[in-house]
Amino acid sequence: MSDVTIKQLAQVLGMPVDKLLTQLGEAGMKFSDQEQVISSTEKVKLLGFLRRTHGKGDTAAEADASAPRQITLKRRTVGELKVATPGARGAAGTAKTVNVEVRAKRTYVKRSVIAEEASAEPEREEATRKLQESQQQREQEENDRREQEARRQQEAQQRAQEEEQKQQAAEAQRRAQAEAEAAAEQAPVAAEAAAAAPEAPEVEPAHDAADSSVVQRMDQRELGMILPRIHEPRKREKLVKPAPVPAPAPAPAPARAAATRPAAGASDTAAAPASDAGRGKAKHARGGERGDASGKRFAGGELHLSEADRARRSSNNKRGKPGRSSGRDAMRSSHSAPSGPHGFSRPTAPVVREVIVSDANIVAELAQKMAVKGSEVVKALFKMGVMATINQTIDHDTAVLVVEELGHVPVADTQNNAEETLAAHTQNVELEGEKSTRPPVVTIMGHVDHGKTSLLDYIRRTKVASGEAGGITQHIGAYHVKTSKGVITFLDTPGHAAFTSMRARGAQSTDIVILVVAADDGVKPQTIEAVKHARAAKVPLIVAVNKMDKDGANPDNVKQGLVAQEVVPEDWGGDVQFVPVSAKTGMGVEDLLDAISIQAEVMELSAVVDGRASGVVIESSLDRGRGPVATVLVQQGTLKKGDFIVCGIEYGRMRALIDESGKQVAEAGPSIPVQVLGLSGVPETGDDFVCVEDERLAREVAEERQQKRRETRMVSKANRLEDIIAKMGQGEEQQTLNILVKGDVQGSVEALRESLTQIGNERVRVNVVSSGVGGITESDATLAAASKALVIGFNVRADASARKVIETNGLDVRYFSIIYDVIDQVTQAATGLLGMEVREDIIGIAEVRDVFRSSKFGAVAGCMVTEGTVKRSKPIRVLRDNVVIFEGELESLRRFKELVDEVRNGMECGIAVKQYNDVKAGDQIECFERTEVARTL
Repeated sequence: MSDVTIKQLAQVLGMPVDKLLTQLGEAGMKFSDQEQVISSTEKVKLLGFLRRTHGKGDTAAEADASAPRQITLKRRTVGELKVATPGARGAAGTAKTVNVEVRAKRTYVKRSVIAEEASAEPEREEATRKLQESQQQREQEENDRREQEARRQQEAQQRAQEEEQKQQAAEAQRRAQAEAEAAAEQAPVAAEAAAAAPEAPEVEPAHDAADSSVVQRMDQRELGMILPRIHEPRKREKLVKPAPVPAPAPAPAPARAAATRPAAGASDTAAAPASDAGRGKAKHARGGERGDASGKRFAGGELHLSEADRARRSSNNKRGKPGRSSGRDAMRSSHSAPSGPHGFSRPTAPVVREVIVSDANIVAELAQKMAVKGSEVVKALFKMGVMATINQTIDHDTAVLVVEELGHVPVADTQNNAEETLAAHTQNVELEGEKSTRPPVVTIMGHVDHGKTSLLDYIRRTKVASGEAGGITQHIGAYHVKTSKGVITFLDTPGHAAFTSMRARGAQSTDIVILVVAADDGVKPQTIEAVKHARAAKVPLIVAVNKMDKDGANPDNVKQGLVAQEVVPEDWGGDVQFVPVSAKTGMGVEDLLDAISIQAEVMELSAVVDGRASGVVIESSLDRGRGPVATVLVQQGTLKKGDFIVCGIEYGRMRALIDESGKQVAEAGPSIPVQVLGLSGVPETGDDFVCVEDERLAREVAEERQQKRRETRMVSKANRLEDIIAKMGQGEEQQTLNILVKGDVQGSVEALRESLTQIGNERVRVNVVSSGVGGITESDATLAAASKALVIGFNVRADASARKVIETNGLDVRYFSIIYDVIDQVTQAATGLLGMEVREDIIGIAEVRDVFRSSKFGAVAGCMVTEGTVKRSKPIRVLRDNVVIFEGELESLRRFKELVDEVRNGMECGIAVKQYNDVKAGDQIECFERTEVARTL
């Protein structure tokens, strides 16, 4: 090893320099500076010093220890030996040379090793001797402990027997006193009997005395004995004849004498009878006790047997019944083993806990609350058809079912009671406040170009003051009109779509629906959809027959078309008001307003005016200068400037209230729409708002709702077909499966509707909420979301706006091309027999830009791939106006004269459809693939 400095050596050893210098000084080496060089010899000297200090000896000893304990020497010598060989007859002898090899092996052992072995032998003998002595001592202690345990059990048994004897003596004394009292009561009767027989005055008492002496001699209670109380104690009391005049004093003495007798004598005397008949019965009872294996063997009151008694009884049983197996004897002995007061006792009933269940629950936390294993909860979920692990989240209803299934009581989570405080406050306002009549809220719906907007413009121009004219619809989307009959609030929303969205979110903000139908156009699909929306929301309907000033107006045609939709006018015996109006000339507008007022009076609309306000959000936006702006409709109470409100997950203080004319107002009553400023964020359309006391409660409610919304995002609540069928199995009443059907032709739609309606039994019913011809539109998707229906497209597809609604609400939309597949799958779903499902996934859509004629392929479509990828090996469909007109396969897919297998999004290509030449510009070529997927419950 090369020479290094002290500082470097300290770094290598990982110790301070000062400590190394101290050790070098103790070893006799003088070093004062950490930069001094230390040689290898000095390092070895330091190491030897440290070894001697710690008792490990020096390097010489280490070298001796590492030296071999014995040496084996091997020696081999090779020599030659000449041996004379006799020759043949008459020949001279020859000498033969033989190689001789000598091997020697010697082993030399150190003298120190021999001395160590000689000294180790006495130590080994001493260790063996000490081990034997310790084993003997341990066996002696174990025997002493067993003897002490036996003596302790014998003493405990003696004490128990003495206590039993004392109790028996006390019982005998009590019985003797009771008999003495009975004899004292019978003494006057005996005296009267003696007076009635004077001819033998001395004989009868002598006879009685003799009998009493016999009874006294045979009475075991006088001797301190106690009769067994388990085997017919009352019969034995009757067998003992009571003495006329017993001596109460001598009774305790024999009792004390009996109490001092040994345990064996006491048990024998306790088993003796009180008379001859009693003795015979007692012997018979003891004989029955010996043969009985039940609890009657403890007739003397001895409930716990000692080890000796148990061994004696088990040996008797074995001698009496040699055919019994040892396992049965062990089982009998285990059943008859005594159980002390501190022994284990099984619970008499399962432990039922109150489990707090929130909106979103993790499986592992739920199992911890119920004090069960996580696998038990997972097993219960699997039995319910829910595939979840211990780390996944389940909703409130599923958690309640699991808790009840495992035998516990679910309890609602009341830790955050801000929502309950808000609900109680709102309920108190509705109950305590005095209700008064409020204006009706009217939504106008109708088909496009039927005059809906013109009618609203006429009402606004004639019923709103000229000074307040302005862009009302653009600014607020709702306004109220003052008439001679009162105030009417109109919602200027995009017809039925907004109305259905409100109903889907639970905001029942519309009281009356006005259906505008053009007299010259009749009933259109949009009109029929509006009727269905109004009927689904259970809102009264008023029909305004518009464009009556035209020459081709035919109101009877409108009435006939609406009667087919079960909307019967009043003059035809129905309950729906039909008002002919003209938005251009103003004809019938006054009658329409009167009809609205009459309908409102019939409905008796009322609300609480004095109190904190509550209502619904109609629309909301984010203004660059004013911040979040929300248009709200007040339903209860009065909204004032400066109030604190909670709107969904947003809250804030009302900085300003703006009416439909753009002016600030101080307050807004029921059925009055206003714009509010001051919220913390933009609320969602359809959220309810409530006015609260202070900002603290508003913040707590908003944060709690935000937390719940965040938790519920973890739990999927999409309206899948499997989930709908699973919910149908719950409950005893008949369940309904809602279906919305859209097809390419009217005949197919009618056939589907009739076939699906016939599916069902006493528990399941299929309800077709809507059916029509054409592609799936946004209004169809909104209606399906409101009614939680399954959407079936038969050779039709959903447009872009409808796909957005489908993705937002998680609707289940299925496309079919064969009517039997629709009927079979719905039947299997209703009966729970879900087999393999054939899904058609659209992988690409190409739009036809132009059509070219080819002599080889016919019509070749020049296309641009707009979505996904078009593959040559996959089947395709040709769509025209979102309706399937052909289904087949590709004959050629080329790009720049090159035959390719696929074309991706954004690229042009040439497509030739096999056996189809009627391709036109504007058509869509849809490429799809079929996959089989196994359904899961």
